[in-house]
Amino acid sequence: MRHTIKTVEDLRWLIAHTGGFRSGYVTDVQMSKRRLFDEETGREVPAGTTVSVTIRYQVRGLVRVARLLMTGVTDFSLFEQEGADCSSLDIIQVEYDAGRFRFWFDPQGELYMVCEEAHLEEVSAPILGSSPIAELARWTFQGQTANGPTVQWLLDELDEAGMPCSWRATKRISAVHPAIQWEGDLIPASNPSTSRANMVHVMAYGPLDGQGFGLMLRILGAQDRQISRILENLADRITQRFTGNCLVGTTIIPGHEWETWVAQDGRPKLG
Repeated sequence: MRHTIKTVEDLRWLIAHTGGFRSGYVTDVQMSKRRLFDEETGREVPAGTTVSVTIRYQVRGLVRVARLLMTGVTDFSLFEQEGADCSSLDIIQVEYDAGRFRFWFDPQGELYMVCEEAHLEEVSAPILGSSPIAELARWTFQGQTANGPTVQWLLDELDEAGMPCSWRATKRISAVHPAIQWEGDLIPASNPSTSRANMVHVMAYGPLDGQGFGLMLRILGAQDRQISRILENLADRITQRFTGNCLVGTTIIPGHEWETWVAQDGRPKLG
């Protein structure tokens, strides 16, 4: 989900949508400066400052990871001293004056910035309860189309990749989030005995913030290279077939950049 914050109405929408990021926390802050070469003077001149803030928060039964990209930044402050931590949020404060936004991310103003506009990019998923089996990896995809992968599509893709699996639907006694459409486990056909020890658990859910679908893949159980390859292969095929964003940890990655991100040095594969 993407939204541009340019006006007071946009600002009101941001606060209403996020609940002011109450009880969230900042996971990442990055600043970049652009400089252009001026041929007349033969010097490089400033061409704008951009700051991005990534926030993980929960609201209305959902866990969300939001990336706020501030452009046209004219004032930026990040100050921590003597063990202070400005990453935990109570509720942010924002004002709009003379065509500029002012963001205070904590009461002390230790994380503060002034910018011309902001761009929100966000991936959301239903909050999951604790699992009796250890979770080793999680990959979430937020698609932009109404219809996402089906169980049969996943099985067919794995067959084509030489990783045939069987499907075991999840049966829940207690109520789950109404957006969840189906969920279950992918179990390697070559080694069905692993079904009790480790698996790829898949959960599909419908639109949470407008049009689109969500798909969450999790490796549950013991460390197993075969299970990891199944998740990695599905992630590759989903991003090739559908338009949307991936979420790994608190990092949002455009789907079309997924393979490049995985291939970069220092970017470990899932699992």
